Amino acid sequence: MRELYDYLIVGAGLAGSTIAERLASTRGASVLIVDRREHVAGNAHDDVAIDGIRYHRYGPHIFHTNSQAVVAYLSLFTTWRPYEHRVLARVGERLVPIPINRTTINSLYGCDLDEAGVARFLAARAEHFPRIETSEQTIRARVGKELYETFFRGYTRKQWGLDPARLDAAVCGRIPTRTNDDDRYFSDRFQAIPTDGYTAMVRRMLDRPSIDVALGIDFQTLSREKIARRIIFTGPIDEYYDFRYGRLPYRSLRFTFETYDRPLYQSAACVNEPGEHVPYTRTTEYKYLTGQSASNTLVSREYPSAEGDPFYPIPCAESRALYRRYEALAKAESHVTFAGRLGQYKYFNMDQVVASALAKADSLAIEAVA
Repeated sequence: MRELYDYLIVGAGLAGSTIAERLASTRGASVLIVDRREHVAGNAHDDVAIDGIRYHRYGPHIFHTNSQAVVAYLSLFTTWRPYEHRVLARVGERLVPIPINRTTINSLYGCDLDEAGVARFLAARAEHFPRIETSEQTIRARVGKELYETFFRGYTRKQWGLDPARLDAAVCGRIPTRTNDDDRYFSDRFQAIPTDGYTAMVRRMLDRPSIDVALGIDFQTLSREKIARRIIFTGPIDEYYDFRYGRLPYRSLRFTFETYDRPLYQSAACVNEPGEHVPYTRTTEYKYLTGQSASNTLVSREYPSAEGDPFYPIPCAESRALYRRYEALAKAESHVTFAGRLGQYKYFNMDQVVASALAKADSLAIEAVA
């Protein structure tokens, strides 16, 4: 440990680790990266169970992107296992593909429609809104009220603790609707999972002589000015300011894990539960993600919650208004940079986290030279 670092980075997830690696590799900067958890990689952290099955402690993380720059950067630290995520949704006794596609429509309605027929089917049910402002309007404008109620309303209410009518349009707007048989959850050009897992990838990122990693350390216990010349904070921005204006709303998740003495438990990596009578949102079977072979299998069930570690900023008008007050404080800082999903209060995908962190690192390098 050094007496004084160039940078103190709070949070050893993808955002903090990317910035740490870039500053150390391109500038030779000294970096101390701390995390209150006992591991690196943040919510992407993966463990290996006693039976050898790798699983994601904080729920499934599937890397997908159209950014060649992000792929090229992360490929410095990992090889990849190609993986295309597939999800089924439980509707009554049926399991049907989600996002909605031709198979979904034909299965639910007992049809045999071709692509053009599915397009006409959906167009006949789509509703018109003068302006699309909410997630409910986004979905109903595509597929109508019945399919919105079947697949989206209950799931969204469980996941976010809010009705889709109160959430930004972009929340459900991320989910495509298809008229063909494409049953992939994502359509990005690059879809894969690090061969040895996310944690191994991040450890390689941080394996630099000028980077020190301290885990199980709460940022609040540190004497900030005595440790580093500049702070990069990837935790919740409202926590940094001791909740001066009140707490920003986040959604958390609780997981239960079960092992089954059979090769596979379900017929897809994830099975969604849109019904509000089911308390969890989805069941994930990790062998689909890792490609491992074993006589048994491991699954998790996901229970959203308002309490616990923050996972997702809640994208709605009220939270945006409160965040803008914290953002004004951040803009007045001369020695602190906020990054990542929690630091910037944005619902980033993993590739967006890395892209934003690379841009932050470039800005910090330019600033240092200036």
